[in-house]
Amino acid sequence: MRVLLIKDVYKLGRAGEIKKVAAGYGRNYLIPQGLAIPATKGAMQQSERIAAKATERRAVLNEELSDVAEVLNGKKLYFPVKASETGRLYGSISAEDIVKLVKSNYSIDIERRQVETEPVRQLGTYNIPVHLTMDLVPEITVVLHRENEVPVEEEEIAAAEEEILIEEEAEMLQEIVEDLEELEENLLESDTETETDA
Repeated sequence: MRVLLIKDVYKLGRAGEIKKVAAGYGRNYLIPQGLAIPATKGAMQQSERIAAKATERRAVLNEELSDVAEVLNGKKLYFPVKASETGRLYGSISAEDIVKLVKSNYSIDIERRQVETEPVRQLGTYNIPVHLTMDLVPEITVVLHRENEVPVEEEEIAAAEEEILIEEEAEMLQEIVEDLEELEENLLESDTETETDA
């Protein structure tokens, strides 16, 4: 089925574009939601006008939402969760959970469909894009950590591991220096004994 998009549709296209879609997707979702119309001859003649109007609307929307994108970009959301020894969650964190936490932390209303993620079922840190418009896609960081534990950032883990590595290397170097000094003392002693024997 060919449709003419009358609004931007994420992962499909921009308003004014003609797209080939599955018949069910077109008839049951795109057309009833007011996102597209069937691509008839009459509709196709209007595609340029629709594209021009959509470009104007998109520019206004980008302007309005740029502040929201700025606030959201790079923000971290922390979820204390119950998880097994392997880090697998008992349950999951969904787009709906992320939307609620954004609303409570930043008083910003976003829709579940704007949050691009599958339900998260493992402890860790995840970068999740939020599609405000086709052009504005800030990324938020979602950190899942065990309940009653302080969330540890991956950077902190890497820094701690590097520090341990540096300490281990320093200890090894110290041991090598001590071994060399001991070897030097033994050589001096054996030289002294040889001279005395002579």
